[in-house]
Amino acid sequence: MSAAAGSADVRIAAAGFTFRAKFHPDAPRTVAAFRRLLPYRQRLIHVRWSGEAVWIPLGDFDLGVGFENHTRFPSAGDVLFYPGGDSEAELLIAYGACSFASKVGPLAGNHFLTVFDGVDTLRELGRRVLWEGAQDVSFEIDA
Repeated sequence: MSAAAGSADVRIAAAGFTFRAKFHPDAPRTVAAFRRLLPYRQRLIHVRWSGEAVWIPLGDFDLGVGFENHTRFPSAGDVLFYPGGDSEAELLIAYGACSFASKVGPLAGNHFLTVFDGVDTLRELGRRVLWEGAQDVSFEIDA
């Protein structure tokens, strides 16, 4: 793992669930910029355009990074950062089949975190966000 990525895990807490994730070494600029935000708190909503994922709309927020290690097809547990451009900036957490898109068409986001603990409950998180509405989420270094 690169020095920018560091070796610490990230604890993600949302809707009564707790997940642990590792920073992805192939997105060092995104990892470094996101680490500076921690602890980070926001609200998750369901993506609907993209399939089985939840997201945090960030509007014109600028994390200060461009594209690196970006993908349109995240796997369950992949966390992406879309830096904006064709659509608003956002964070996306895939919990199943996902083809990242917006009303303007296909998007690709930087895969910078991967959930490794709690993946089996991501689908229930997605269901809860879909049927019960926006849910609080926090990201912090797992000490």
